[in-house]
Amino acid sequence: MADINAVDAAIKAKNEEATKQGDVVRAMKSNKAEKDLITAEVEKLKSLKVELAELTKQQAELQKGGDNKAFNKESFRKQLASVLEQNLFYMPSFKIYGGVAGLYDYGPTGAAIKANMQQFWRQHFVLEENMLEIECPSVTPHPVLKASGHVDRFIDLMVKDEVTQACYRADHLLKEFVEKAMEEEKDPEKLKAYTTVLTHIDEYKAEELGEIMTKYGVKAPETGNSISAPYPFNLMFATSIGPSGNMQGYLRPETAQGIFVNFRDLLYFNGSKLPFAAAQIGQSFRNEIAPRAGLLRVREFTQMEIEHFVDPDDKSHPKFPDVESLTFLMYPREQQLAASGAIPINVGEAVKSGIVANQTLAYFIARTYLYLTHCGIDPARLRFRQHLTHEMAHYACDCWDAEVEVSYGWIECVGLADRSAFDLDAHSKAANVDLNAFKKFDKPIEMEVLKLEVNMKGVGKSFMKEAGLVKEALAELQEQEKERIQAELEGGEASLTHSSGQVFKFTSDHVSIKKVMQKVNGKTFTPGVIEPSFGIGRIIYCLYEHCFYTRPGDDQRSVFKFTPVAAPVKCTVFPLLQRAEFAPHTKAVAAALTKAGLSRKVDETGSSIGKRYARTDEIGVPFAVTVDHTTLEDGTVTLRERDSMSQVRVPSDEVANLVRSLCDLTATWEADVAPKYPAQVSKSEE
Repeated sequence: MADINAVDAAIKAKNEEATKQGDVVRAMKSNKAEKDLITAEVEKLKSLKVELAELTKQQAELQKGGDNKAFNKESFRKQLASVLEQNLFYMPSFKIYGGVAGLYDYGPTGAAIKANMQQFWRQHFVLEENMLEIECPSVTPHPVLKASGHVDRFIDLMVKDEVTQACYRADHLLKEFVEKAMEEEKDPEKLKAYTTVLTHIDEYKAEELGEIMTKYGVKAPETGNSISAPYPFNLMFATSIGPSGNMQGYLRPETAQGIFVNFRDLLYFNGSKLPFAAAQIGQSFRNEIAPRAGLLRVREFTQMEIEHFVDPDDKSHPKFPDVESLTFLMYPREQQLAASGAIPINVGEAVKSGIVANQTLAYFIARTYLYLTHCGIDPARLRFRQHLTHEMAHYACDCWDAEVEVSYGWIECVGLADRSAFDLDAHSKAANVDLNAFKKFDKPIEMEVLKLEVNMKGVGKSFMKEAGLVKEALAELQEQEKERIQAELEGGEASLTHSSGQVFKFTSDHVSIKKVMQKVNGKTFTPGVIEPSFGIGRIIYCLYEHCFYTRPGDDQRSVFKFTPVAAPVKCTVFPLLQRAEFAPHTKAVAAALTKAGLSRKVDETGSSIGKRYARTDEIGVPFAVTVDHTTLEDGTVTLRERDSMSQVRVPSDEVANLVRSLCDLTATWEADVAPKYPAQVSKSEE
């Protein structure tokens, strides 16, 4: 068998080759090269991907020997799911009717965690950055999502069981079939063919996918029945708006579009000044063909999105110095191409070295790291992975994903992208509305601009009655469009679309564009957008896995080590015994906690104090106050910290403010509580 180091080196070299070839294809598409030339280069790229997939398989086989870990993923997930369901963290929606795949309800515990994390997100981002938070409808008209590209491109290919009409996502069904076949196949040629299919499975069009599925005789997995040919299925939930049914709409697939279409009003509200950010928390809907893995892939979910609008020529951030000293795991392209793992990188150095495209994107990456870790995500299992060049859309400048490692692998929880001006440009053209910004210079400067001169005689002769429309369209051109037309004119003919939809073609006989030096007071431009997009359901599930453990020596005592930020209840209050003399003190402590703005739970059941501690540990309550006999003597209560199970005695009139400071993260147990207050020896954690 091949040496693992040799295979790693081969993967690195092949990755670099594939990336360069991907750049060639992207450049040709961007420059609108001839279709045959593009096709030839695409075939080269496909061949490289096949070779890379074969090397990756070899690497996986060589690494198999190191995968026998004591940690059993299936067993862990089963135990976790049991605790989550018992304590109503979340459960299938409409359970008494059999439930619906991809739809979940958050119970009291889960809903509290979600609300806490949303509130902390507002505090961490919206308040800290003085963002403009808005709320838009979930129902969105067809033209909006047509302009954004969702109507045409937000699709998966689907097949149906021809007898039962059960639906399957075509690429997933083929992938499962091929992977199973590869486990039993010995023929090298057939294995190579299977590898080719897996390598390009995301690229096949409906007809190609259908031919391959027919060739291999893929059937419906549950019944063995024949399946239909693949056909496109749009993942948006369609609806009609109004009683006539004439206005088509959809449940939004993301919250971002509501921000983009309100850009003009938000800019005015912000005093026409850039940069500024708008934020929105709301429900999004994706009609997944085959949802799976609980909260990780669902049909309705909550998004928390930010659109930070900037001058494309100035993506610095005034608060970047606040985060540039942070160091955490990043997975840039270079590491991915070298087939190595994520490495600790300093944020400031990442910008200086060009790993991250600009300060604003890096600032939000760092702030996202702080948000996730404050919520309780393990920093050792959190990485920021940079998109490879061929993964990004042609308009994107740089994209990173915050990925969290759980039992299902690395899960994308946050997307952070520099989307340039694509979205505003698309809506501006579709709605025929100016979505530009104007930046006034401190003083007029002389700069090179493109000057457009129209030959009205030539325009009038060629376009006659439509000459006015042509002149109007030319007068509205921005610098970027002038550059495009100038380049096209050099090739002989340029085209221009009027807001009415009419397309005009003209030559240098009609218009000339040349560079001149001119004094200007400012510039008009379409802002670029830096977009952090959070899927809170995925973050919460990852949090559940990272925070769940059992007490050493007792697998039945489950604990969630939620941080005070995320914990569903901040503090519990227990009277040691069900005795009347304890009741006033219990009530007073509970009232003080409520007054301090802390969620609390009073447990006056007759269970032992140890069992009551265990019950609250199981839902992740970080602190517990117990009223006991000493309380009656000196007015002190015990305060217990969940993970260490250590206890101290605190005056009852101080305990609420102390817990408040612990939950605000302005104090810690180790530095501010344990050294100051006398320890209480625990008599019963049984």
